[in-house]
Amino acid sequence: MTTTRSTSCPPIHIWVLVFPNFLLLDATGPVQVFSTANDDARDAGVPEPYCIRLVSKSGGAVRSCSGVSVLTQKWPRGAMPGATLIVSGGRGCELALADTPTLKWVAKAYSRLARCCSVCTGAFVLAQAGLLDGRRVVTHWQDAGQLQQRYPAVYVQDDAIYIKDGSIYTSAGITAGIDLSLSLVEEDLGRTTAQRVAKRLVVFLKRPGGQRQFSTELLAQADDQGTSAQLTQWLKPRLKQTIGVEDMAQALAMSVRTLHRKLGEESGGTPAQFLTRMRLDVACALLERADTSIKQVAHQTGFGSEYNLRRAFAAHLGVVPSEYRARFG
Repeated sequence: MTTTRSTSCPPIHIWVLVFPNFLLLDATGPVQVFSTANDDARDAGVPEPYCIRLVSKSGGAVRSCSGVSVLTQKWPRGAMPGATLIVSGGRGCELALADTPTLKWVAKAYSRLARCCSVCTGAFVLAQAGLLDGRRVVTHWQDAGQLQQRYPAVYVQDDAIYIKDGSIYTSAGITAGIDLSLSLVEEDLGRTTAQRVAKRLVVFLKRPGGQRQFSTELLAQADDQGTSAQLTQWLKPRLKQTIGVEDMAQALAMSVRTLHRKLGEESGGTPAQFLTRMRLDVACALLERADTSIKQVAHQTGFGSEYNLRRAFAAHLGVVPSEYRARFG
């Protein structure tokens, strides 16, 4: 897609909302993408396409959860037509969710915005403001379950880098705000410009795979003392073996039906899906080591062959084992 933006067009206003204890990269990642697009325009001798502002409830310095503060402007009383709002996430989200003025401002601004976006747990702010009901959204993989539980009218996707649903855009964890912002640059200025911006930033224009390739989802679940933890402990030394649902149920001294029910409650999946995801987690860990061949990884994790391993990686992570190793090995 190629978009031609007239040099006489006014700049697109980008408002990045922060609050005390926001996550620094949630805000500065998108800011840098749009700033780099401005750099690209200056080098081409055309007006800057973006006017970028960090805004907050009271203005002034706002401290991030990393301890670094940023200087902000007080949020505008009325967002300009055609503007884009990006809500950051971070530990301070819980306080933001309880702050009525913040929620009212976000909801009121939405009615005038061209686009309303969130990065990471900023999706909770949009949900609390009533903007996500009936929409498909994404947040950090660690927080997807909580978002779905707290806001049952929202359709939470468990593996995406970013999602557009109408004029609402949500993105996954932290650096996914960069991916989202690049997609907005592509909408505004065209694919060629977005590619140049991505090259300047030394990042993918469209990152392959979903966010699950960066998680240790099952290992996190296994910290609990529930069925998932018990099953993880039993499966870990047996991944090489052929394992059926009946074997798993018998090992945990419960019926197949009960195993399905309990795993569904804890992990949102079936026993077979749980086993596949666990094998993938272990395969990822092995691929990050240089001393294990892809063939050995397939054997040690129970996939049996490189072909089966490639199919599982492509289906669940969006990359093949060799690509995963090249990126994380």
